[in-house]
Amino acid sequence: MDERFIADRITELRLRKNISEYQLSLDLGKNKSYIQNISSGRSLPSMTQFYEICRYFDITPQEFFDEGLHNLPLYQKANDLLKQLDDDDMMAVIAILKRLTAKK
Repeated sequence: MDERFIADRITELRLRKNISEYQLSLDLGKNKSYIQNISSGRSLPSMTQFYEICRYFDITPQEFFDEGLHNLPLYQKANDLLKQLDDDDMMAVIAILKRLTAKK
């Protein structure tokens, strides 16, 4: 992970939600250039603000830093559904996933 990761990840999440830097700044209760300063690399969010950004996008910090997750809403929906399965059903899903990924 490089220095640009946080800025790029916030930009990616913001664009997926189709909101401007200005709107995100206001939604977070910050001045209008707050997100622009992060996106340009001039500043980083504090830890408190980082958690607020994660809450805003309805993701965990772990999901924020997972470079492989780019369609978070689908991942979250699948994760929510998986939590409802019993062990037998979970094993069936795992078998299907293994079969599907083996084809690639």
